[in-house]
Amino acid sequence: MDTGPRRTITRLPWLLWLMLAAVLTAVMWLLRDQLDKAHIALLYLLPVLGGAAQVGRRLGLVLAALTFVAFNFLFLPPHYTLRVFDGRDWLVLAIYLITAAVAAQLLYRAKSAAARAQRLAASEQALREADRVKDALLAAVSHDLRTPLTSIKALAHDLAEAGDAAASDIETQADQLNRLVTDLLDLSRLKAAAMPTHVELNAVEDVVGAVMDQLSPVLNGRDVRISIDTHAPLLLGRFDFVHTMRILTNLIDNAHKYSPPGATIELSAVREDAWLRFAVADRGPGIEAGENDRVFEAFYRSPQARTSGVGLGLAIAKQLAELQGGSLRHVSRAGGGTTFVLSLPAADAP
Repeated sequence: MDTGPRRTITRLPWLLWLMLAAVLTAVMWLLRDQLDKAHIALLYLLPVLGGAAQVGRRLGLVLAALTFVAFNFLFLPPHYTLRVFDGRDWLVLAIYLITAAVAAQLLYRAKSAAARAQRLAASEQALREADRVKDALLAAVSHDLRTPLTSIKALAHDLAEAGDAAASDIETQADQLNRLVTDLLDLSRLKAAAMPTHVELNAVEDVVGAVMDQLSPVLNGRDVRISIDTHAPLLLGRFDFVHTMRILTNLIDNAHKYSPPGATIELSAVREDAWLRFAVADRGPGIEAGENDRVFEAFYRSPQARTSGVGLGLAIAKQLAELQGGSLRHVSRAGGGTTFVLSLPAADAP
């Protein structure tokens, strides 16, 4: 039997991803003086993750090994050798190789779990079981990642205190990965109805102030215009303070990512009958009609997205709102952009 065409089709994705890695290497080599080690490591993770997601674990591990060698040979001094004189560069290489290999393995496991779920789709009970397995896998993997992330952050922090700028970048990236792990764990708890909730009397001004204190370092000076209804002496509600902070933080961070540079984000809070209405308005590209419900789905990212992320922020925000007896919706904004409206039960002063 002639298997030539089939082998060509099978090899084509390998060739495409290897060529992509080679092109990426060439571009980064041309821009080597403008890139630091953290940027190179993150850019090299793109073909590793993409190849592992589309083709499988073997291609992901091959790309991880090849980019590891290229990283050392082209971007770490002394260039064009495989020798490494600075012990901190060994740390960078080790962290990159471990991260790339673990990520390829996790994507393979997730893809395998998805394939098993499809095979079990003969009945509703089988689908529920597949969903449970997927959630359990996400929770287990996320939990297992916390220990190495903590170690990486501690090592990078020690090097940063010694004056190593690259180590500071590694610490920042470890914080971002840790936030992703936290989101995955919280999503698993929400789907399992195991998220603890403490609903009590809280003031709107307190939660808004706490949100702004937390977000100030990441907004890079962007103007956030705050408007709180002052007709009543104090706006009060019955909600979980931490969960509400998380919702508003996710909404403002989302607005910051999608709004053009210099555009103001507006945050307002009013009382309407028995409800508190928090509104976060941006000047981003807006949400197309076909995406009205999908933006709240876990892992969904709009085709218009120009920023990094895995699509968990809005999904977690909506579920946290409903967990407190509230809701989260979005409406188009006059002049362009989107307004997300969080509704929570209001309360009167005792």
